[in-house]
Amino acid sequence: MKIKNGIEALELSMNVMGNVSKICPTLLWDENEAILVDTGTPGLLPAIREAFEEAGVPFHKLSKVILTHQDFDHIGSLPELLKEFDGPIEVLAHKEDKPYIEGDKPFIKMNKEMMLKRIEALPTEQREQFLSMLEMDITSKVDTTVEDGQYLPYGGGITVIFTPGHTPGHISLYHHDSKTLITGDAIVADNGKLLGPNPPVTPDLNQAYESLKKFTSHDIETVICYHGGVCTDNIKEQLEKLAESK
Repeated sequence: MKIKNGIEALELSMNVMGNVSKICPTLLWDENEAILVDTGTPGLLPAIREAFEEAGVPFHKLSKVILTHQDFDHIGSLPELLKEFDGPIEVLAHKEDKPYIEGDKPFIKMNKEMMLKRIEALPTEQREQFLSMLEMDITSKVDTTVEDGQYLPYGGGITVIFTPGHTPGHISLYHHDSKTLITGDAIVADNGKLLGPNPPVTPDLNQAYESLKKFTSHDIETVICYHGGVCTDNIKEQLEKLAESK
């Protein structure tokens, strides 16, 4: 969904253990380059390329990938995407999640021991599909680490908002030119309503809600939730309510 010229929420389908859902990586661009925020699950490279074309942005303009955090549904297609380009693609993430993305530490939520317990009751075919996904190497090098409040002079200007809780190094992004908040998984949404962090996959829920207070200091008109899509109604009031809820 196009927000305005230079920013679009890409609507991709993610299939995990037979459960199909929509995810929304964000595409930012100007006359010089394109930037992708998060990359979906493994195997989504063709869909990402197609989404670029539909947005009218040449795929070869991609120069940077910003990762909001370490989870496999956000970094899964990064290795195949990086292999697609002859030149370097700069990968940016927060330093707290860097060792997980690079494979120096096991993923907090997607580690094999934990997931084996969660999939015991699944049908055999779904369990085998998920086990094959666990065997994939989806780690990638992080070229540049970012920090809270850092201004990135790309694609209309971006401010990094450090929002730990969902993971230790989770970040959200504020796009100045469009007054858009890119939440990653700090917030999920349903039919335009902001619901806050998703408790089952947020290890430190109190910290995650505390992080939401940072959003109220920005002039936000549009929110892109990775899970839930674009929200535009009563954004200020919705964010203030979430910030006060814990």
